Amino acid sequence: MKKSRAVTIHHKLEVLIKEMVEREIQYSDALDEFEKIFLETASKKYKGNKSKVAKAIGIHRNTLHSRAKVLKIKKMI
Repeated sequence: MKKSRAVTIHHKLEVLIKEMVEREIQYSDALDEFEKIFLETASKKYKGNKSKVAKAIGIHRNTLHSRAKVLKIKKMI
């Protein structure tokens, strides 16, 4: 990843996190929402192919399945 892109992503996350802290969003809720959106976005990119999604984001396919189930991501289960 290029450094300039990393800084941009870092800055975007920093702004979002500041807003979440101001709204007193619970840490666990923030993590769950981030993970859900992250997995849904990866799933769309790879057209729901769980093996490709898991490989792209660096987790085992079974872990992907269990996290999708816990987070109630229906299109991925």
